[in-house]
Amino acid sequence: MQGFLQATLRLYHQTLIASIQSFKRSWLLIPVIMVFALGLILISSIMAPLGMIGGFILGAVNALIIGATLYLTEQAVLGARRLTWQDLPSSLGQYFWDVISVGFMVWFPLMFLELGLQTNPYQGLLATAIFFLIFILLNPVPEVIYQKRNGSAMEVVKDSYDFVMENWIEWFLPFAIAFAPFGLTVFFDISSQAGRRGGLDFWYLLTLPFSILSQWLSMFGISPNVNFAIVLVLTPILTTFMLFFRGHLFANLNKSSHRLRAFQTRQSP
Repeated sequence: MQGFLQATLRLYHQTLIASIQSFKRSWLLIPVIMVFALGLILISSIMAPLGMIGGFILGAVNALIIGATLYLTEQAVLGARRLTWQDLPSSLGQYFWDVISVGFMVWFPLMFLELGLQTNPYQGLLATAIFFLIFILLNPVPEVIYQKRNGSAMEVVKDSYDFVMENWIEWFLPFAIAFAPFGLTVFFDISSQAGRRGGLDFWYLLTLPFSILSQWLSMFGISPNVNFAIVLVLTPILTTFMLFFRGHLFANLNKSSHRLRAFQTRQSP
């Protein structure tokens, strides 16, 4: 047990150092995320009166933005280089069909499932449980897409499942620590939103750090107005760091095993 704890602490230390280095080189992702968020808000207001057609268009825009974000994160994490504004045009269209295919694979059966549960008296409980399960099993899908580059949505889902089964403690421990003071209600609210698109929802990328910051500041007695102002400023920064941290953590976990990490920890001075 002690060896596992030491190996896990070493893993997080390496991941944190690498994430800080990526953040220093590629902080440009912060204003890019802000531009994407403002653009999505504008397009959402335009598409709102179009009903289902507007929903499909928003889904495509979301996939475009998510794909571009994953590409830029890939350059910062795996490419280990500085992002420039010239990277933005080349990022558009990247991983678009990967995001669309996985999102459709999750959304289509969920739509029929929700319709079937409409008359069920336990609809809310069942829906929460299903979205929570999807959130857990498909949580590393973004990293699988840009780090493993699988050929089909089914392979992406399978690799995500296998990764979670192998590394669920190390992958979700930061989530557990961040949400520990606030109980399961907040966590279930977040997972319900993320589960609808298998984690490939741009608003989820912003909602998670936004919720964490809001809850922590409220716990320290910060007034709602001040809380909102601080969170609004810090959310893009924390989102960017979160993307880098997840990317480096996935890469470190994917290239090793529990036994290898424990062995490396014993051999390190």
